[in-house]
Amino acid sequence: MAEGPTTRETPWAVATLSGKLKEYLDRLGTVWVEGEITQWGVSAGNVYGKLKDLEADATVSFTVWSSTRAKLTEQFKAGDHVVALFKPNWWVKGGSLTMQVFDLRHVGIGDLLERLERLRATLAAEGLFAPERKRRLPFLPGVVGLVTAQGSDAEQDVLRNARLRWPAVEFRTAYAAVQGDRCPPEVVAAIRRLDADPEVEVIIVARGGGDFQNLLGFSDERVVRAASAASTPIVSAIGHEADRPLLDEVADLRASTPTDAAKRVVPDVAEELVRVGQARTRLRMRVTTLIGHEIDRLGHLRSRPALADPAWMVERRSEEITRWVARGAELADRAIERAHVRTVELRSQLRALSPLATLQRGYAIVQREHDGVLTDPEQAPEGTALRITLAGGRLSASSRGTVGDGE
Repeated sequence: MAEGPTTRETPWAVATLSGKLKEYLDRLGTVWVEGEITQWGVSAGNVYGKLKDLEADATVSFTVWSSTRAKLTEQFKAGDHVVALFKPNWWVKGGSLTMQVFDLRHVGIGDLLERLERLRATLAAEGLFAPERKRRLPFLPGVVGLVTAQGSDAEQDVLRNARLRWPAVEFRTAYAAVQGDRCPPEVVAAIRRLDADPEVEVIIVARGGGDFQNLLGFSDERVVRAASAASTPIVSAIGHEADRPLLDEVADLRASTPTDAAKRVVPDVAEELVRVGQARTRLRMRVTTLIGHEIDRLGHLRSRPALADPAWMVERRSEEITRWVARGAELADRAIERAHVRTVELRSQLRALSPLATLQRGYAIVQREHDGVLTDPEQAPEGTALRITLAGGRLSASSRGTVGDGE
């Protein structure tokens, strides 16, 4: 059968297709693949297992032949984080694909730490760990959110210690896996669910410690970003002092253990009552001291002469007031006298300059009846009506015209 382009009339043989698949896969060679072992079964010295992607939902089956298994220096089981040297192997006769493992190794702690440090540096550069992003916890939260494993010791520690300190506190718990591949997505979902609850005032993420690899879920980037994006304050209580997960860095408060988280989130009612009593005592003492001080001040003020005998101020100033009154009267009399003399002088001057004084000396003012003062005889032709003003009154007259000097 030809191996050119296929049609309905010129199809490939099954052996041709199977051979081409084997040829293509053989060119791929070997590749290193990282993942988590989810299945590890031994049969007749061979291992048949499955490797799952660390983040995506993808799984491949693999086979470790007994000859390769005999060369492995480490022990493996389901849940291990490994890197494997795969080679795709197409079985022409059976038409099946297997992933043959030539080498298998655990991912070293050093590799994990290096990855975490790179992620830590990236998140720090984005400002997720900045101190100014940390929010203060409420003094007395009415409702506390708790993210932990169902039935765990961490859950019991938090609830027991919190209620011993403040019996009225209410908890809302969102259960999630706290290790393994289910941990990051379930913890993220729990944080978001509690953050969306308007009554939850603070969220505690608690786990009772563990080894480094079991705590990797709390350094997952998805968990860290979910905690950073939450509007509710987050308390990290993973309980691991040696290797702090990244959740500790982004949380608003880090507690060393779940018990410590309960003590730092919920105040002790007995301690608070003692503080209230102490505050009342201090307040009473300060008020008493203040009142005593003010009473002393009032006593000093009342003992002063101005308040003890107010009349002394009037008596002391009475003579001075009398002198000023006499002085004022004297000055007023002098001013009136000077004004009287000046008035007489002005009256004399006014009389001397007054036209009436001139009239009293025998002079007269001649005016036409409806016109101004005459200054020339020609202004009054014969028959002109005249008005003559004398010192004693007015006369009416009529002009007879101009007369000579002798007339």
